[in-house]
Amino acid sequence: MKYDSFAAFYPFYLREHARRATRRLHFVGSALGLLCLAALVLTGNGWWLAAGLVCGYGFAWMAHMLVEKNRPATFRYPLYSFMGDWKMFWQMLTGRLRF
Repeated sequence: MKYDSFAAFYPFYLREHARRATRRLHFVGSALGLLCLAALVLTGNGWWLAAGLVCGYGFAWMAHMLVEKNRPATFRYPLYSFMGDWKMFWQMLTGRLRF
């Protein structure tokens, strides 16, 4: 399916992350990715960028393979999926989405 807007895509994204364990693993990966980004800014060491990508995508893809048993939306909708990751992260952080 082709989505014309992020607003139309996000309900699909949430269905692809229906299990709490999937959302939790995404949250951990995103949080570690942010810490790596902070380390990159503080140290200037480019390896932190690689570490952040491995953390962020590694935890997410592992969740899809082992928990949700579906194909990550990243492969079909890379930009919307990236946006969805951060919206879901924020909603979990603020209590708007069950952690």
